Amino acid sequence: MAKRASGVLMHITSLPNQFGVGTFGKSAYDFVDFLEETDQTYWQILPLTTTSYGDSPYQSFSAIAGNTHFIDFDLLAAAGYLREADYATVDFGNDPEQVDYERIYTARRPILEKAVTTFLQEKSNKERLAQFEKKASWLTDYAEFMALKEHFGNKALTEWDDVKAIKRDPATLATYRKELEDKILFHKVVQYFFDQQWYQLKKYANTKGIEIIGDMPIYVSADSVEVWTMPELFKLDENRRPTAIAGVPADEFSDDGQLWGNPIYNWSEHQKTNYAWWVERIKAGVTMYDVLRIDHFKGFSDYWEIRGDYETANDGSWQPGPGRALFDAVKKELGELPIIAENLGYIDEKAEQLLADTAFPGMKILEFGFFDTDGSSEDLPHFYTENSVAYAGTHDNEVINGWFDSLTKEQQAYAENYMRRLPDEPIVETALRTLYSSVSSIAITCMQDLLDKPASSRMNTPNTLGGNWQWRMLAEDLTQERKDFLKEITTVYYRGRK
Repeated sequence: MAKRASGVLMHITSLPNQFGVGTFGKSAYDFVDFLEETDQTYWQILPLTTTSYGDSPYQSFSAIAGNTHFIDFDLLAAAGYLREADYATVDFGNDPEQVDYERIYTARRPILEKAVTTFLQEKSNKERLAQFEKKASWLTDYAEFMALKEHFGNKALTEWDDVKAIKRDPATLATYRKELEDKILFHKVVQYFFDQQWYQLKKYANTKGIEIIGDMPIYVSADSVEVWTMPELFKLDENRRPTAIAGVPADEFSDDGQLWGNPIYNWSEHQKTNYAWWVERIKAGVTMYDVLRIDHFKGFSDYWEIRGDYETANDGSWQPGPGRALFDAVKKELGELPIIAENLGYIDEKAEQLLADTAFPGMKILEFGFFDTDGSSEDLPHFYTENSVAYAGTHDNEVINGWFDSLTKEQQAYAENYMRRLPDEPIVETALRTLYSSVSSIAITCMQDLLDKPASSRMNTPNTLGGNWQWRMLAEDLTQERKDFLKEITTVYYRGRK
């Protein structure tokens, strides 16, 4: 990673276009050009994996398979797999600043099916798909899982109508493979489309000097191909139901804590294999991205395990995680890796020690620094260290305008004084100027903050279902004035690409 640099956090879904959700198409390439123009080094995104019922990229059907919403139709048309008429008049939603996930899920599928049909008509394409299958060892299991899931009415794994399918009875699976052959093939081809378009975009970014910071959730979904095919790696009963789930106890977001619902890892089983699954997962992550942010890093030192008879997330206990042994195993196999540790939340001495042992940069959140007004918060820049990544806030926090409006008068006054807010200066500019001036080697701004967006543009409110992950920017929001401001603070605080 660069010695001193900066970047922008902007998920693919938030890119502007006419398809109802951001894709790997023209607006993504335009965004790379914007980052180059403003002398940024990093484009940070959220997980690119499939999303399920709550539209969260942190609850995926697979730890590796890509979200097919990001496949761009114009690029498929340019490749000869679609005609513009196949999608030009389709209604993908009527609000350009909000993703309507239900609508795009319904509208995109028949268009993708047309592209797959056209793709498979060429023998050379079938050969390309076969080569992709050899490279993507996870692909067949994923395609079969998704085909079965659709066959059972998109129910969660544990609710499938055939228990033998849940338990992967060989004879049962052989029958379904024949019956669902076309659906299985569909899911393989769309993953090929995703792979081709993503790596073309990443290559373009890299040639422009832009590196991608990707995101890896610590847990996988209970309704996932991993739980289906590798149940021994999780704490489950014989029918793949979690016997303990993940979450956190009471925190600033909820008095009852947060119920994430993900199955807890059977760490003793992982240890027996010298953490082979983690080695492969992290290897996939650092292949897909230039830098890998690992979410909820504390869960590797110790994690909150919620009992099966829980009423709230508080019905749990802290349990020891794998600690340094996991990362020593990963390092032995893969060498030194460009990893950022999301070390937010309840961070105790054990979690701090693991971060120190790995030497990964942790995260600092400027917004957290002003809840107290005595200057003691370690999220204030005077406590930052060089080996850290500084944010005003992340996708889980208020945008700067919403955060500042939520402060008390005393907190606002303290923040304005600390950050030396200039007369008539927008609070977003004050905060970003403070952020970029910090000693942290990397500073990342959320796109909503750069664009001076209101509280309603927040990406996610933890522990809530619905209304999240929807914000999209308008192309006209990114004015020359906003670009000039970003380039100015990047230059003044010596974060430009050298």
